[in-house]
Amino acid sequence: MSESISITKGAAKAIAYQELLPQIEHLLHHESDLIANLANVSAVLKEAFGFFWVGFYLVQKDELVLGPFQGSLACTRIKKGRGVCGKSWENAQTILVPDVELFPEHIACSSLSRSEIVVPVFRNSVVVGVLDVDSDKINDFDQLDVQYLEKLSALISQTII
Repeated sequence: MSESISITKGAAKAIAYQELLPQIEHLLHHESDLIANLANVSAVLKEAFGFFWVGFYLVQKDELVLGPFQGSLACTRIKKGRGVCGKSWENAQTILVPDVELFPEHIACSSLSRSEIVVPVFRNSVVVGVLDVDSDKINDFDQLDVQYLEKLSALISQTII
């Protein structure tokens, strides 16, 4: 079954998120495969907002392992507590980084990444992965992104069985 996602061309970021979330929810609830869902969510976010890199890292034992993503070559494994993704996992909270050069121990998977937001994905109150979004612009994310990407993470959490 072919899917399509649409947002109003030139819509403000808040409107774009508001239009996308119900469409993503529909997409997630009509497919049971986690990898397929994460791949589609990555593609939708990259296409809708033009982010530099969008993807997921999934917890496997004591590290995050690269999952579905859209963008350039990425780091494959990240230890708990390392970089923005590892800190988000360790602290079980969203981390917004306006300038990655100022984040202690930032892992530079790409030198083009300038700002980043990482949102944990939970299952039964345990972090099972993170949504990682990078921009090639400094200070490209704000509290609106935090709000809506956390809502998106909650939708993903509901589909993890």
